[in-house]
Amino acid sequence: MENGESLRLKLLIVDDEPGMREGAARCLRNLSFKETDFPEKITFDIYMAETGQAALKEISENSPDIVLLDYKLPDMNGLEVLQNCDSSGFLTIVITAFASLDVAITATRKGAFDFLAKPFSPDELREAVKKAAKNIFMSRKVRQLQEEKSRIRFEFVSVLAHELKSPLAAIEGYLHLIDERVKGDELASYDSMIKRSVDRIASMRKLINDILDLTRLESGKKKRLIEKIDPGETALYVYEGLALKAQERKIKFELLYPEKFAFGADRGEMETLFSNLLSNAVKYNREGGEIKLKIEKKGDFMEISCSDTGIGISREDQKRLFGEFVRIKNEHTRNIEGSGLGLSILKKLASLYGGEIKVSSEYGKGSIFIVTLKEQAAAVQNASAA
Repeated sequence: MENGESLRLKLLIVDDEPGMREGAARCLRNLSFKETDFPEKITFDIYMAETGQAALKEISENSPDIVLLDYKLPDMNGLEVLQNCDSSGFLTIVITAFASLDVAITATRKGAFDFLAKPFSPDELREAVKKAAKNIFMSRKVRQLQEEKSRIRFEFVSVLAHELKSPLAAIEGYLHLIDERVKGDELASYDSMIKRSVDRIASMRKLINDILDLTRLESGKKKRLIEKIDPGETALYVYEGLALKAQERKIKFELLYPEKFAFGADRGEMETLFSNLLSNAVKYNREGGEIKLKIEKKGDFMEISCSDTGIGISREDQKRLFGEFVRIKNEHTRNIEGSGLGLSILKKLASLYGGEIKVSSEYGKGSIFIVTLKEQAAAVQNASAA
């Protein structure tokens, strides 16, 4: 049920008086409404029954959404009708001339949603039906959200299991080979297996840390300490941890920091941001390539530009680049390990700081990622994190 669509409900009128049945049907048949907080237009299909048995038959065959149920019927009372069917699938509005507190309480206990005392006006009837319809609408929306949440959780767990299964299988395979001494008793013969296992473990640790970062950001429960930091100093600190890998591949790094400045931010979040930007620039670069990181203050915003001379990203792949667990797969990337969460985390961090992330890339020539972040006020942010 998407926004703008019509929600058509089945409404059963049960009353032994023909005038009451027909009058209620005329009043409700053309009823439709749409409110600001209620985007779908609601209309009704009307069914009628004059006895309790006829009502039970209609309920069984047509599965109504709302039942206007007269308390006093020729063969049984309205509460007996509710006792003889599964009333969980519809909302009941009990209507009767014998209005009393006891009847109302008993009807509610039997599962009735509302109560209308005869005689009632057309407006009172319409309002009672509207109230029931709104309740049905909201219940269905809640159910849809719960189903969507379950679907997303299932997909997340499935992808996570898949991402962990492959490195675990590889490590297990190497350990079996070592245990069986397939290369003899010389320890050095197993160095490559041990190194590959350690690399796989590092990959899993990165995945787990990325998931934790993503969860903290999305939950809003991460405690933030906003302080004045030097972005250039933070970027260099992060790059030191990546320098060995960059040097192994003869990748040159240049920090362009025209004017030193202090910026209000959470140090851990900034380290995560620079780590994801720079690790991608190293991983997806070419041998002997270059990385240029430029940091500038522009009013209340900081702009970070990270360019590389790597493999680049096609226009088609750029459209899905910032999704969770997205890894671009082609002849250049098939052997590159990664969680597929780094850019998703970058996007969420940029949003957290009232900014955005953009990418400009040409396949085979390199990429430029530009992140803008708005400076944070310590008092405001720390109060919200408390």
